Amino acid sequence: MVRKALLLAVALLLAAGLAFYLLTRPVTFSASDLPDHTPDVANGKLMFTAGGCAECHAAPAKGCDDLEIEDETRLAGGRCLKTDVGIFYVPNISPDEESGIGGWSTLDFVNAMKRGVAPGGVHLYPAFPYTSYQRMRFEDIIDLKAYLDTLPPVRSTVPANDLRFPYSVRRGVGLFQRLYVDGKTFAPDPKASEAVNRGGYLVEGPGHCTECHSPRNALGGIIAHEAFAGAVSPEGKGDAPNITPSEDGLGDWSAEDIAYFLETGSTPDFDVVGESMVPVQENMAQLPPGDREAIAAYLKTLPPRPDPSSTP
Repeated sequence: MVRKALLLAVALLLAAGLAFYLLTRPVTFSASDLPDHTPDVANGKLMFTAGGCAECHAAPAKGCDDLEIEDETRLAGGRCLKTDVGIFYVPNISPDEESGIGGWSTLDFVNAMKRGVAPGGVHLYPAFPYTSYQRMRFEDIIDLKAYLDTLPPVRSTVPANDLRFPYSVRRGVGLFQRLYVDGKTFAPDPKASEAVNRGGYLVEGPGHCTECHSPRNALGGIIAHEAFAGAVSPEGKGDAPNITPSEDGLGDWSAEDIAYFLETGSTPDFDVVGESMVPVQENMAQLPPGDREAIAAYLKTLPPRPDPSSTP
């Protein structure tokens, strides 16, 4: 009887292990999925700016949690994101072949951006916002990689993430990706204007606005019906406000107010941007005026939502 129980327990453990292995297998694109596209470095720089890549990946000027950066073209990594599951250290994405991504192919980069998988089938933690970057077009990601390759290679040593169990089990990220990563590109709304669709693409894709401005569930996934309604900052420092056109959000702001804020950092009530939104606004100010206007137009089309009723 005891022997049978042990055999059953072993069988169940093996079955559970096999199920975990299968469910957490990395899902990636192949070379045949990529379009025949000649990289546009200028557009790649625009995507770099819209995505705020330097904000996280450029070497911090002082301590690892310092928002000020030394040079936005030196993507040595090293910034630390202190969260309630542990500390994430932002990696080097300069063209250095040893400590950066200089050895990555275009396909490797696409899989990181749209699937959250690094070369060798390594799952990337969603502190890297690929849940939004997956909405980007292949062409824009190819352009971004081409721009990154023009930047100076920087040799650096970035500490390993310091996460508590079970978040330290990187393979388990595959379960998160099963739920929240499909690799699909942003689908324009055929009923919306060209400007609104452009804004939607920038907000939902490279701009990854939903990542900070939306509450999350216990798994770390964004709560869809509360998207953009505001949330506690991922690093626990203040709140990211509601940016839907509700009374709790931007209901009193016109599209022109929003575009002006993105350009200047000034609000309609004569306040100014602060905290972690500062570098984001500074990036938005570098975009073409039409892109800022498109972002504003899209935000005004979001469903008005009250602030989340519970703290994630």
